[in-house]
Amino acid sequence: MNQWPLACEASTLTPELTAPFYSYFTPKSQLCKMGALASSKNGNDIMTLLEGYQLCAATEGKSGKTIEIVTRSVTYFTRFLTAHGINTDAALVGRAEIRAFIHYLQQKKCFSGHPVTPPLERGLSSHSISCYLRSLRSFFSWLTSEEIIEPNPFAKVKIPRPERKVIPTFSDGQIEQLLAVIDTSRALGYRDAVMILTMLDTGIRVSELCGIKLGDVWLNEGVFKVLGKGNKERLIPVGRRLKKLLWHYISRFRPGSSMPGADFLFLTQDGRPLDKDRVDKIMKAYGRKTGLSGVRCSPHTLRHTAAVSFLRNGGDVFTLQRLLGHSSLEMTRRYCEMADVDVKRTHLVASPLDNLKLGRSARLPVGRGR
Repeated sequence: MNQWPLACEASTLTPELTAPFYSYFTPKSQLCKMGALASSKNGNDIMTLLEGYQLCAATEGKSGKTIEIVTRSVTYFTRFLTAHGINTDAALVGRAEIRAFIHYLQQKKCFSGHPVTPPLERGLSSHSISCYLRSLRSFFSWLTSEEIIEPNPFAKVKIPRPERKVIPTFSDGQIEQLLAVIDTSRALGYRDAVMILTMLDTGIRVSELCGIKLGDVWLNEGVFKVLGKGNKERLIPVGRRLKKLLWHYISRFRPGSSMPGADFLFLTQDGRPLDKDRVDKIMKAYGRKTGLSGVRCSPHTLRHTAAVSFLRNGGDVFTLQRLLGHSSLEMTRRYCEMADVDVKRTHLVASPLDNLKLGRSARLPVGRGR
């Protein structure tokens, strides 16, 4: 059976490099009469093809997080098929199997079947279900684009929309309470306060915060660089107050890095880089100490708060989109709704007619009474 590597000539690659590719791809010419690809040694098994997806996604520059989410979703789907006695050949998956999986997710209790965490009474959130299905759709879209299966079983399946909930943000008073319980006379306390205020001032993701390196910070220019989703870099402007706080942290409180070549901005007491789970735990600990209620004390809440505050203070949607690293305006529009921006007040400032500069010869019509 003739097999081929993806997007490369076999003659230019060593056997060690081509072996993984040869395992996962079968030419479209071997379609059988029923539209399913012929397979050899279960070559169209979903989990076998998943390894091919991981290889291709990595070469296309997709982030490790994206690959991890797709892998988890596809694995979950395969376990569902196996548990219900359904063939795991990707070419045999159709709309019926996808819709059965959607129904299963909608009926499933949260954490049911988890090896450690006991199940809860509530079901999976609509956002969790949407994430599973969108990731699974990405995998099958890849199979279709590589001509491994035909047609895409998701082609005529509508993914249920997740609920749109109003996300509570921190009030100014809650931010003040949160900062009041942090002992900024200690190095760790000062670091924690600066991390919180950095996320509040810029709206960056916690993963982006943890990834900032000392060489990415240019205080003289008032910007720092972050690496966002899809390995996309962007420059983030720094406010006057935050610039001063960062300078104090770097010059007085930041410990030396214990890992050569990994000189991250925010470090643990012994000089190791912080990860997002650790920052989340730090935030939760301060939230419990403060006794905040009605709002989740987390880095993501700081991101929402930053976005809403930016709009309420007169910032525009397009600038906010660039600052937050959103690929589309969809999520940014939600922040507009949350901000409850005063449209009338904004229009008084930005009215096209009021700002129209007319020459002396041009006159606006004047209404005359009869």
